[in-house]
Amino acid sequence: MSNLRVQLKVQGTVQGVGFRPFIHNMAKDCGLNGWVCNTSEGVVIEAEGEKNDIDDFIFRIDKENPVHSHVQSLESIFLEVVGYKSFEIKESINGIKTALILPDIAMCSECKEEIQDTANRRYKYPFTNCTHCGPRYSIIETLPYDRKNTTMSSFDMCDDCNKEYNDPSNRRFHAQPNACPVCGPSIELCDHKGEIIGKTVTAIKMAATLIKEGNIVAIKGLGGFQLVVDARDAVAVERLRERKNREAKPFAVMYHDIDEVKLVCNVSHVEEQMLCSAQAPIVLLVKKGHFVAENVAPGNPYLGVMLPYTPLHFILMQNLKIPVVATSGNLSEDPICIDEWEAIEDLGSIADYFLIHNRPIARHVDDSIVREIKGKEQVLRRARGYAPLPIFIEDGKTSVLALGSHLKNTVSVSHGSKVFISQHIGDLGSQKSNEAFKKTIADFISIYEEKPEVVAFDKHPDYASSKLAKSLDLSKFSVQHHYAHILSCMADNQITSPVLGVSWDGSGFGDDGSLWGGEFLLVNDNSFERIAHFEKFGLPGSEVAIEESRRSALGLLYKVFGDKYFGKKSIKTFNSFEVVELKNICQMLANNINTPNTSSVGRLFDAVSSMLGICHKSKYEGQAAMQLEFAANGYKTAEFYTYDLQNDDNAIIIKYNKLLGSLINDLDEGCDVGMIAVKFHNTLVEIIVDIAKTVNINKVALSGGCFQNKYLTERAIDRLTTENFKVYWHQRVPPNDGGISLGQVLAAKREFKK
Repeated sequence: MSNLRVQLKVQGTVQGVGFRPFIHNMAKDCGLNGWVCNTSEGVVIEAEGEKNDIDDFIFRIDKENPVHSHVQSLESIFLEVVGYKSFEIKESINGIKTALILPDIAMCSECKEEIQDTANRRYKYPFTNCTHCGPRYSIIETLPYDRKNTTMSSFDMCDDCNKEYNDPSNRRFHAQPNACPVCGPSIELCDHKGEIIGKTVTAIKMAATLIKEGNIVAIKGLGGFQLVVDARDAVAVERLRERKNREAKPFAVMYHDIDEVKLVCNVSHVEEQMLCSAQAPIVLLVKKGHFVAENVAPGNPYLGVMLPYTPLHFILMQNLKIPVVATSGNLSEDPICIDEWEAIEDLGSIADYFLIHNRPIARHVDDSIVREIKGKEQVLRRARGYAPLPIFIEDGKTSVLALGSHLKNTVSVSHGSKVFISQHIGDLGSQKSNEAFKKTIADFISIYEEKPEVVAFDKHPDYASSKLAKSLDLSKFSVQHHYAHILSCMADNQITSPVLGVSWDGSGFGDDGSLWGGEFLLVNDNSFERIAHFEKFGLPGSEVAIEESRRSALGLLYKVFGDKYFGKKSIKTFNSFEVVELKNICQMLANNINTPNTSSVGRLFDAVSSMLGICHKSKYEGQAAMQLEFAANGYKTAEFYTYDLQNDDNAIIIKYNKLLGSLINDLDEGCDVGMIAVKFHNTLVEIIVDIAKTVNINKVALSGGCFQNKYLTERAIDRLTTENFKVYWHQRVPPNDGGISLGQVLAAKREFKK
């Protein structure tokens, strides 16, 4: 049988995952000669041999590829035989950049065994990695993914590492961050002034001792610094809160292993899979009791838990054998620090000691946060382990740069049928967060050599992202906030219109200039129609009302009942005000002074939380609503409050009078606050079902920050499913504003396709 020569172009997640070594070894196994190399588009293969062997080779590429790889497309053409004598890995070829960058991957089991083996040359080496694990996105500077294009370029491999790198039978064959204690990065411990007090393994041991003694240690991890304290030490935790100016927001906790986690938290099969996955995110778990200091997650039935995901974390936790708080190393509203000397300057007033290393971090990457919703993973913060893997969409010719929202900001860039979503950037409320925002935009455009034609942004004119968009020399397209939420959910679930979108959050700039947030949108092929929304009520003090849920309560009560119920003792809101303060706010409401109107369900949650006496002032974003959700825990009922739907010329208006009247009656009769909280949640779900039946669209998408609420989301899914609707909720993309940039891309592509 005569020989053939085939050229294969493979696109997908095929760089940084051991794909070329896999191809090399499989070609040898199939008796083929030729070559494989990385290109900026993916991987190109040329192979010569008999037809049956080539057919077997192509079949196995898709069926047996490395665990972290994903073959998106495989194109083949047959060419004239040139007579290759062997199969080799060639130097990378530059070109159009469409290859997928892999996120940073948690330490694999083989590397974990090596760093515990006293006979291994990488024993307790904190930068051990291979083609199956280690840094990727946090070290890459440009494509293709070769060592010279990463922050490892300054570390020349020693002879032993070089042999591994060039040995096709070794799992470090072409592992770009390959290193060892002889030639790789090193670690040091210094005090808050930058004076070095320990090196190598000794530095890690010293750091563990300092943590046990109650000190705050800042650790340079994979994508930036973390602040670490003993999670059992309430005094140390409180000191961290005071220094970081983080009064009550929950901290994440790192445990040594999964068995320890199971002792202190309820862990489902899905949650265990998430904890132990290559992404290794923070997973929200229900606590079994108080096994860490109460001020780690005060008043919260959940604990954000993660496992050691780098060799450095693993070695540290081996020395500690205790749970530790591991929170972002940053000042309030700033991105996490990635440079050791910047960290010592910025965090010197917070941390007592710094565990640092000399491997540069190309970009900040926070820990991701996930939870289980109806047996599926839902990402709440998309960063390490997930970014920058793309979301695949129907290809639109227009290249779009989307700048996201003001809070929980991400940016997105479209590249053909792929939308690359950045890591979590955060709130754009400081100079450094804005600098990180601009750097991330430049990163994305540079890495893929993308030339956006359109910039998409939020309609709110005062957002930092919107202001930057208007300064760019690109075609501009503003996108309504809640429309972007629904398009994001549709892309996440790969569904097409028509869709009934339920978009509930704190607030977003509406098409009528008011603050929306309780929206039912009918999404068609080109745009949307606002078919229903909650009645608007005033927010006295504007942005102050976001922090003080009691103001939302006053605005809601005044809208529905005037001052009829003002001072009523059963409504706990009134107990939180001084007489003069209450009088002043009443005047603001009566005269509509600094009192913008909103249809926000997020603010409705706040209002009810205050009315029930659960939370009058939030110490962190969403606290009042979260505590209302927590109050419902343990209570079971299908009861709900009655409500009114009013039809006007433009939309269905959801009225509050009956709902609030019944809720106040329950308060008057001394009904348990937890039972009222459940009935309130159930009422919101029945409203969704009622509107869905009225509109009669089979597909219902749930999006917006309110659908981070587990009880609300799961009950809505159950009720809608029972009523034969197809329900879609977020999985890989956050339901909060972290998903807005993806929705903006879709909106712009719809517009410019016309």
